Amino acid sequence: MCDYSLHGVASRPAKVGDKLVTTRFCNTTTCGFSAVGEPNIAVCLLPGTEVGFENEVERVLTRFQLVFCKGGKKILQHKVAQFRQVNQDNPCTHHDALEFPDGQIVLLTHLRGGQRATVLQLPAQPLVRPQPQARVANVT
Repeated sequence: MCDYSLHGVASRPAKVGDKLVTTRFCNTTTCGFSAVGEPNIAVCLLPGTEVGFENEVERVLTRFQLVFCKGGKKILQHKVAQFRQVNQDNPCTHHDALEFPDGQIVLLTHLRGGQRATVLQLPAQPLVRPQPQARVANVT
């Protein structure tokens, strides 16, 4: 899934092994993932997708956070995260987020651009069992 603010950007679904980079997309107000070498195509993740970053993740500080922290960024102590969708009840806000092992959730749009990650695992899909078919009586 890609955030509502990326609906005007070309996109494709993520695959295991994709090399991604956090990207600020032109003519949008958001940051998301693009594939390395494809900066104009958003890579959309399903909730539960696990990503691993090359380095500890950096987030850009917003509003009142800037008052309490110097440098305008915060380094998270994690290199892996799971993709989540948040604020689903509010259609006019960002939904794409990462959940880190300590339970912290950060919107993708708050990540510093240029960070590299790899899709480690897609979420498990429910097994679709074939429906039993009605028996046909033997006709002689």
